[in-house]
Amino acid sequence: MWLYYPNRILKGLEPLEGGYKTRNPFSWIKEALSSSEQDVIAMSGVDTAVYFVFLSTVFGILVLSGIILLPVLLPLAVTDDGGKKQTTSKGTFNELDKLSMGNITAKSPRLWAFLISCYWVSLVSIFLLWRAYKHVAWLRSEALKYPDVKPEQFAIVVRDIPTVPEGQTRKEQVDSYFKAIYPETFYRSIIVTDNKEVNKIWEELEGYKKKLIRAEAVYAASKTTAKPEGTRPTNRTGFLGLIGKKVDSIEYYNEKINEFVVKLESEQKATLREKQQNAALVFFSSRVVAASASQSLHSQMNLVKLLPFIKPIVRIKALRTVLEAYLPQLALMIFLALLPKLLLFLSKLEGIATESHAIRAASGKYFYFSVLNVFIGVTIGGTLFSTFKTIEKSPNKLVSLLAESLPGNATFFLTYVALKFFAGYGLELSRIVPLIIYHLKRKYLCKTEADVREAWAPGDLSYGTRVPGDMLIVTIVFCYSVIAPLIIPFGALYFGLGWLILRNQALKVYVPSYESYGRMWPHIHNRILASLILYQITMLGYFGVQKFYYTPLLIPLPILSLAFGFVCAKKFYPAFQHPALEAAAHALKEVPNMELIFRSFIPPSLSSEKIDDDQFEDALSQVSRTTSVV
Repeated sequence: MWLYYPNRILKGLEPLEGGYKTRNPFSWIKEALSSSEQDVIAMSGVDTAVYFVFLSTVFGILVLSGIILLPVLLPLAVTDDGGKKQTTSKGTFNELDKLSMGNITAKSPRLWAFLISCYWVSLVSIFLLWRAYKHVAWLRSEALKYPDVKPEQFAIVVRDIPTVPEGQTRKEQVDSYFKAIYPETFYRSIIVTDNKEVNKIWEELEGYKKKLIRAEAVYAASKTTAKPEGTRPTNRTGFLGLIGKKVDSIEYYNEKINEFVVKLESEQKATLREKQQNAALVFFSSRVVAASASQSLHSQMNLVKLLPFIKPIVRIKALRTVLEAYLPQLALMIFLALLPKLLLFLSKLEGIATESHAIRAASGKYFYFSVLNVFIGVTIGGTLFSTFKTIEKSPNKLVSLLAESLPGNATFFLTYVALKFFAGYGLELSRIVPLIIYHLKRKYLCKTEADVREAWAPGDLSYGTRVPGDMLIVTIVFCYSVIAPLIIPFGALYFGLGWLILRNQALKVYVPSYESYGRMWPHIHNRILASLILYQITMLGYFGVQKFYYTPLLIPLPILSLAFGFVCAKKFYPAFQHPALEAAAHALKEVPNMELIFRSFIPPSLSSEKIDDDQFEDALSQVSRTTSVV
């Protein structure tokens, strides 16, 4: 129950609705299909709704493409019995070879149908992407118009603050600047600080508090009728509680808590006074003014250059030698497992200020790495490093290498897509892994109700890894849609089942950890376009391999896609960079509690009942709170 309905339970809703019908093992399908976009937004936020727009858009592209490509191209391929053929399965599945473009004779007039199909897939993609962009922009605008008070709509992030003038603190610098421009609506500001040390102390303190609660629960459980005094729990103070002096757990944890409370208060003061960064959170009592200030600052801020994230790894000779010569498979598996966290860490090092932005940046890096290593690397016949060697010697050979290698891997990628939705979504729906982990934790580790709640905590949809994985499937299906049209139904099943199963999970299981109002969509859109352009360029190369004289007719396709991307960026992207004033101007349901909004942005490690604002004056500004509200 807890594992399959945590989102509903945390929102105070009944897990099962509709009586006995909801206990039917297939009732979730009806509920997912009948749920509206507003239901998804109410349960999981706008970001989740935008993710389903992505799934439904790709599903629509594949369905509309398949309606034409499957009945037209498959008969043409299977009935061509002349000339030398290419294989799509390296000789393993001879029947599948006959259902692909590899079975078409070079220079055959039948290639016209495949060339026209390239145009059909491209035009369908562009049309549906345009509709999707318009819809997501509307969703974002409507969400920003909500009359409910959203703390993030009253705050802006200011980065690259200039050097503090002599005789002024950074807090005074920020306050005086915004107070002069927005005297009626500026509320307060928080100077961003380096919280690494204070977070570490706070986490240790919270850990001891949890251990104390567990020790008290164990002590209470030991009190029985036969032994009312109970048995006080003990532990050793050394490594993992296995070595060292044996002490009374309750007394020991109380002592450690008192010790770390003092440490935390001291570190809080040091952090707020001495570890300030050149960034700040600025709060306004009007969301219209906050939106206006965000737009004004956006044009002034310097762009932070992206850090290279692959080249340093490739250039380390020792690491490259190990990965290439000794343990390639093991190294690649470990590297891919650690890669998402590594890329998120690198994205944060770039100076990205928000969690959602860092996840979007890491997602982009992960997508391009996956396409380069998994798709292009496997297609050409090696991993990322050996592919780089070939391209380094002759960069112009990339397209021809890819085109020549595509047919031989069609069956591999077809089975890869099938495995992804059969195994991946089966595990997702059953939640067998979280179920096993939950029961192990509950049996051996959980001593209190808080421990149990922590054990079944669902987490979010993990866009940073889920979206790049989906985009890899998009790339694969696009590139093989004309060469081996049989992959289209498998791609459609992947995104169709994904929409259905993940909609159920969004309504019942996953709890979003942040809300960016669809800021990920422009990145998703650009990566779909990147996949489409890669498909168009590889098809251009493949038709060249087939010695089709009219191959240059495909040249307009990548140009059209680039132009489409440019138009979308000019028309829609500004609304995603910062909130539109029109949306922010809508009336609120109630007067915002600015102090509550302000406090919601203070990290737990810097929040303390014993410390007042006067001690934090260098980082937390003090400005009159008798401000107007819009």
